[in-house]
Amino acid sequence: MKVACATGHRDLRARPMAADDESWEARGVSDVAYAFDEKGLLPAVLQDRVSGRVLMVAWMNAEAVRLTRETGEAHFFSRTRQALWRKGETSGHSMRVREVLVDCDLDTILVLVDPAGPACHTGARSCFFRDEDGEPAGARGGTEVERLEETILERQVNATPELSYTKMLFDGGPARIGMKVREEAGELATAITSETKERVVREAADVTYHLLVALASRGVSWREVLEELARRAGVSGIEEKARR
Repeated sequence: MKVACATGHRDLRARPMAADDESWEARGVSDVAYAFDEKGLLPAVLQDRVSGRVLMVAWMNAEAVRLTRETGEAHFFSRTRQALWRKGETSGHSMRVREVLVDCDLDTILVLVDPAGPACHTGARSCFFRDEDGEPAGARGGTEVERLEETILERQVNATPELSYTKMLFDGGPARIGMKVREEAGELATAITSETKERVVREAADVTYHLLVALASRGVSWREVLEELARRAGVSGIEEKARR
């Protein structure tokens, strides 16, 4: 895999800086020498911590960085109004900052957040909801799993079982879906035990697809699963099982 950063890192996120519930000031992050532009600004890219979706881009000056660090909520500087503003101060859709990563040139930051609502003033989940032709982007701004989930949900409502395997599964009900999940999981287990890496990849893809169908049949989103995994981060698997 080619590197993206001149430092040799695979991406530009060369310097992680955790926020969590403790102020960044207490963690010594204030020592970072940000490379603000001639107007005293730098761009901040906000990314959903759980899904990885890019939500918006805004500008920060030194005061916005300080307020973000001290409060744990995203603050920016409006170039139009020449004023500081806090994300969600009017809409209520705040952005709880969980981590900040600084690129190799220290002139751009990536802010990992837990959004309290849509990021865009239009009500869209992300400001990047259109393609360059102005057409709705749908799940194209997210991960391949999000795209697949969107397709599955669309087929659940609009497709016919004669033309859609997904719709046929939904119409078969929970028992049929559960049977297929068990069947595909068994094929993956066999592949892991004695078959090629390529076979493992294909079987894992089959399991992922059928899992998404199963979740959709119960009204559970992929994001809810990711949030549960995020909740378990840093917790021993042995301890987690003991709590059940």
